[in-house]
Amino acid sequence: MPVRILSLATAVPPHALDQPAVMARARSLFAREGHDIDRLLPVFANAGIERRYSCVPLEWYDADHSWAERNRLYVENALDLFERLARDCAEQAGIGLDEIDNIVTVSSTGIATPSLDALLMERLAFRDDCARTPIFGLGCAGGVLGINRGAAMTAARAGATTLVLVVELCALTFRKNDRRKANIVATALFGDGAAGVLLRNDEKAGMRLTAQGEHRWPGTLDVMGWDVTDGGLAVQFSRDIPTLVRERFGDAARIFLQRNGLSMEQLDGFVCHPGGAKVIEALEEVFGMQRGTMVDARETLRQYGNMSAASVLFVLDRAIARGLRGRHLLTALGPGFTAGFGVLEAA
Repeated sequence: MPVRILSLATAVPPHALDQPAVMARARSLFAREGHDIDRLLPVFANAGIERRYSCVPLEWYDADHSWAERNRLYVENALDLFERLARDCAEQAGIGLDEIDNIVTVSSTGIATPSLDALLMERLAFRDDCARTPIFGLGCAGGVLGINRGAAMTAARAGATTLVLVVELCALTFRKNDRRKANIVATALFGDGAAGVLLRNDEKAGMRLTAQGEHRWPGTLDVMGWDVTDGGLAVQFSRDIPTLVRERFGDAARIFLQRNGLSMEQLDGFVCHPGGAKVIEALEEVFGMQRGTMVDARETLRQYGNMSAASVLFVLDRAIARGLRGRHLLTALGPGFTAGFGVLEAA
């Protein structure tokens, strides 16, 4: 049986950061550290972002911070967001937390051992035999691939229920001493956010995930990811990402659809991770859409910035709120360089 989506919830931390304020603070900090920042400032204006959210206030970024401090903040804030999401997903679906059989947690912006799901079970009334699957390293593709992993677990047993929780606190990785252009771009793009999806394997009506898949392109390990340094995680971005999307993504999407007996022409729409304004433009070209057509992706980027794995679920939440109907391709791109795919069908 196809896996059904019971509920979807999103959450952001408390500190709203307006893009003009972020740009002004970044200009001051980078200039103080000897950066030639003025020539790169247009990236803030061209990012298509008005506001983002952070688990720490803007003034926190003025000082140096160790990886230990960053990770402590990551664990504390990720757990708070997960607790909100777990309660919201269960309440929306009208079930108790003790009815959840599996928990999948997805994140690439911090580490925790015991994992975040184990820490969450200390706070909330999940069953002690709930199966846990923490996933690290999928980056921006993690929202789609996390749901795919959760769907596979859910499909293994009739009536099974799985909670997929995604959190990315990207803004904690800010590095004021990093002169690389990739770090400036990340400063202009990244925000914090989290999302949760509750899945069930049953025959009732509702939105269903009817196909899952992924594709990794060989020789692209340097396109996107983290470098691990004494000060924490340093972002790696290739300027070629929009070009890679234009040249390679369409064929991978078509192959995935063909393997599942579908074609692009049989889709009613697309739910895509908004990695950045240029990536959205590239996706619109690949799908033969007029520029500006991906309204939900653009609005999510405008209101929240790039929240890595969580972003695509914010896009889906917005699409559902607007009355999503028909068959849609769910997709995101992440380190590897990897595309995650899913097919959503909503009556």
